[in-house]
Amino acid sequence: MSTQFVRRLMIVAAMILAVISNPVRAIASGPDKLNIAVILSAGIESGWDGTLIEALDRVKAARPHGLEITWKYTDPLWGDDAGDAMRLFAESGQYDIIWAHSTYSDQVKKLKDEFPEIMFVVVGSGNEGLGGNQYWVYKRVHEPAYLLGYAAGKLSQANKVGAVGTFPADDINDAINAFFAGAKVANPAIGRTVAFIESWYDPAKAGEYTSAQVATGADLIFQLTGNFKPCEEAKILCFGNFQDQRSFSPSTVLASVLAFWDPDINWIIDEWWAYKALGKPYAGNTEKHWFPMKDGGSGMAVNPDLQAKIPADVQADIEDLKARIMAGSFDVPIDVSDPKTAK
Repeated sequence: MSTQFVRRLMIVAAMILAVISNPVRAIASGPDKLNIAVILSAGIESGWDGTLIEALDRVKAARPHGLEITWKYTDPLWGDDAGDAMRLFAESGQYDIIWAHSTYSDQVKKLKDEFPEIMFVVVGSGNEGLGGNQYWVYKRVHEPAYLLGYAAGKLSQANKVGAVGTFPADDINDAINAFFAGAKVANPAIGRTVAFIESWYDPAKAGEYTSAQVATGADLIFQLTGNFKPCEEAKILCFGNFQDQRSFSPSTVLASVLAFWDPDINWIIDEWWAYKALGKPYAGNTEKHWFPMKDGGSGMAVNPDLQAKIPADVQADIEDLKARIMAGSFDVPIDVSDPKTAK
């Protein structure tokens, strides 16, 4: 065996070792920066938008693919205003992904083919799966909502629980219906009342509708709209949505549904990376795509200062249900029908 051949073998072995030990650095052609433009729908004060920005912070710190990730987000925009902002971001040439954090596929449809290098992301119900360089992120939090409903059913003294939502939509109805389903399993005699404020963010209207829920006799309320003042005034317990909302009302928020966008963001980044570094064509999904609780897409948080209000046997039941959901041995049904008030 010649010395030159041995030298070549050593070089090849060194290259293979480099790829194994540091795959990001080995792909010399791969990008090292990712810039994201985010179109917000309600503002970072809302759980929907605020949890996305929190997740972006966590993903940035984790540096997937060794990327330096930056982003810029807008004030809440809709319709033509949102479309104009997307065009400005696209024409600037500074952004790799335009993440439109709600129902914006109508606007994306007018831009996606004109800017084939840019990945467009739309989120939630009401969107159209366009494929290509549009990806459709979905968020379902029905599984932890079921767990909170179970707690509500066990704790209710009035045998009536309530829910105040934003709009009746697929990815809102599923959580409210799951909450009611959990309550019904815990207490077959439980009644329910539901109302929608018909706005993504309106604290005053949310307070009015929550007060109406209290007036009907509901003594635990799943609050999807963020105003817990009526719960404080009535001295009843409520449940938060999308983020740990105990700081909003420490004396009333017993527990909260949590939305985690981290797996969704990482999925999108992986798809973008495959396009940029490996030449894989964009293949945006045309059907809903979400990560369940067992895959890190959602969770729940109990207020430690109020946890003692949940009897030990109920806490044990909830932990058992949660463990079965995480193990995949218990499926919380997805019911997207419009929730109805019922005795």
